[in-house]
Amino acid sequence: MKQELTQSDAEPRLSAAYWRLWWATGVNTVGDGAFAAVVPLLAVTITRDPRLVSVVSAATYLPWLLLSLPAGALVDRHDRVGLMWRSQAIQAVIVGILGALAAFGQIGIPVLAIMAFGLGACEVVFANAAQSILPDIVAEPLLHRANGNQQTITVIGYQFLGPPIGSLLFAVAVALPFGMDAGSFALSAALLATLPRGGRRQVEHPPMRAAIADGLRWLARHRLLRTLAVLLGVNTFCGQLGNVTLVLLATQALHLDARGYGLLLAGAAIGSLLGGLVSARVVERAGALPALLTALAMNVVVFVGIGLSPNAIVLGVLLAVNGFVITLWNVVTVSLRQRIVPSAMLGRVNSVYKMLGWGLIPLGALAGGLVAHAFGLRAPYPVAGVLRGIALLVAMPVLIRAMRDR
Repeated sequence: MKQELTQSDAEPRLSAAYWRLWWATGVNTVGDGAFAAVVPLLAVTITRDPRLVSVVSAATYLPWLLLSLPAGALVDRHDRVGLMWRSQAIQAVIVGILGALAAFGQIGIPVLAIMAFGLGACEVVFANAAQSILPDIVAEPLLHRANGNQQTITVIGYQFLGPPIGSLLFAVAVALPFGMDAGSFALSAALLATLPRGGRRQVEHPPMRAAIADGLRWLARHRLLRTLAVLLGVNTFCGQLGNVTLVLLATQALHLDARGYGLLLAGAAIGSLLGGLVSARVVERAGALPALLTALAMNVVVFVGIGLSPNAIVLGVLLAVNGFVITLWNVVTVSLRQRIVPSAMLGRVNSVYKMLGWGLIPLGALAGGLVAHAFGLRAPYPVAGVLRGIALLVAMPVLIRAMRDR
């Protein structure tokens, strides 16, 4: 794979294989964005109970807690390209079934949650393989640019194009956005299947348990990445605590309809898009540590402000700022892992990192539903903001010391 992707030392460029991955990401994320917008809308047509709405969100992210570690071992011992396109093909089937059930009105919260879990399980494998394959097809000096491009196209599809398209299609017919998402998965799988094969990662594979243990030990011994993983876990818990009832805050407290909700998400995506476009330059000029700390501090302020938003315009602006700083965080931390972790270990270390970082999302979703039920739809965001602030204060000395020691 390395020979095909050789880049000029004088004028390094992203390879053709990378751009095929980029296009596959773009196609897939448009469908995913539509899906992400319509699932909450579908859920609130079934129930208005925030606790039940949060169950669907929790089911989507539960695989990151349950399946992340074995998925990382699979990524390090099998062809990453094959894992990626097959997981996308399975997702196409799942979404197609979900769309058919929705069209005939044969869907409830339990079925929606089961389907969400299945999609999340495939996403665990796909996301791990996609991040792990990037250093194989991109030269190290270009990793920030490549990750910035990935973030940009993800934002354009997942947040900017997908949600309004999904909301509009949902208003026409419930099954339409699910059909679009299934088609996007199928097309993405076809593009991914054209990537050059890297083969198996090792000639002789250790037992699955030993392979997982290797990833756990590697991350446990690396202070900086270990701290970032734990901090990510707190932040994603808090993020989902607030965001799980965003659809109810928008539609009930601020009285937006389905189209307005989609446009709100699209407006929020502008900040994420800007972050993807300029994050590499921000890191180059300001440095990784200042960029990281600024992003984390802004997250705290924004989440408190979202809960106090008097109208949809203020809410949209704050969501846009939040999108910008989250994208900046992602570009810095993903590039850092790809540079530090050996390629043969990257799948397993990523899996441990993601388990710690995303494993608490289901609990955050359930906690958000309970907080909203007990204290009102605005309460989850300020609670999440305060918790994020405490976590940042605790982690800041470790981050500063570790970054300066590199």
